[in-house]
Amino acid sequence: MKSKLIAAALFAATTATVALFPYARDTVAANSPPLFKTPAVDVAAEAKPKVEVVFVLDTTGSMGGLIQAAKDKIWSIASTMASANQAPEVRMGLVAYRDRGDAYVTKVVDLSADLDSMYATLMDFRARGGGDGPESVNQGLYDAVHHMSWSQDQHTYRVVFLIGDAPPHMDYSNDVPYPQTLKVAAQRGIGGNTIQSGNLAGTLSPWQNIAQLGHGSYFQVGNSGNAVAIATPFDEKMASLSRTLDATRLYYGSEEQKAAKRVKTAATKKLHEKASVAIQARRGAFNASASGAANLLGDNELVDDISSGRVDLKALPASALPESFKAMAPVAQAAKVQELLTERREVRQRLVEMSKKRDAFLKDKVQARGGARDSLDRGLFDAVRKQAGKAGLSYEDDALRY
Repeated sequence: MKSKLIAAALFAATTATVALFPYARDTVAANSPPLFKTPAVDVAAEAKPKVEVVFVLDTTGSMGGLIQAAKDKIWSIASTMASANQAPEVRMGLVAYRDRGDAYVTKVVDLSADLDSMYATLMDFRARGGGDGPESVNQGLYDAVHHMSWSQDQHTYRVVFLIGDAPPHMDYSNDVPYPQTLKVAAQRGIGGNTIQSGNLAGTLSPWQNIAQLGHGSYFQVGNSGNAVAIATPFDEKMASLSRTLDATRLYYGSEEQKAAKRVKTAATKKLHEKASVAIQARRGAFNASASGAANLLGDNELVDDISSGRVDLKALPASALPESFKAMAPVAQAAKVQELLTERREVRQRLVEMSKKRDAFLKDKVQARGGARDSLDRGLFDAVRKQAGKAGLSYEDDALRY
């Protein structure tokens, strides 16, 4: 009885001490009345380390194998980065580059914790163009440093991975040479690593120089990336559980906020329809991790916001509710939220348990094959583990995820 009274008192206190739940800046006037209430938050206590990674990827014709490796392994890479003891928030961005005269010089996908939307864009990249030697590496690096929303938090590991097989053009008069860009990167606390695809002799020297100037690492992989790609008996079930976990999401808010979430859910739907079972399993493993909630849920997710006390369901205006809730009685709405919360917790726990079994299975397979020393997986992990300590992140020996 005593515990019930304490819980009731805490609930009452949470409901009573509330603050404005922010709308998007460009959609609500400064004098608009508050719509959603949230408890006061100690920002310092909530601060957590971040990993911000931008991949600068050559997408010319010779890079087909490594582009596919990136598509196959990006979720494993995210899980590896999330496996630090401090469970950091993981944000990723992408700069695809080719050369002048190709269909594009660069395409930029900004840093975001919404990895689904980033990955949905990555899925569309194809190896085209090039074939004439040097590429617009300088522009790719410039965009990575200058056109990304890098955070300023001192507890952030900020890093660029340049992946390509051809050297940079150094003969464009109106280009910013990479040494200048890397000098700016160093001033902003952004590290630089290089991954050489194949063994083109003219690429080795500039790639090593870029890594040196970026205070990072250089490593070389085969044209396929040498990535570990092993099917497991857990993939099919994990992919199914991942889809079930996605179905527990409910988004609310202004029409603009709901529209933004429709973009996110469309990216998820694209993943379900076009990504392989193995990729969906890797994504499920990441989403079930402590760092994966930012991608799985994002903001304005009703079940999470209500269960955490940030939002009172009864205080929400009807216009802000998910469409499926508008015709429901308040009691039914509350029951549905609890049902989805229970299902989410159960499915997530099953994914966590199955991920452990999958990890053990893969590590045994990799060991039986003699290890993965020259793989894309190992090269990325070794670089991250070596460098992330400066941001207060630490990784165990077995933190690499496949």
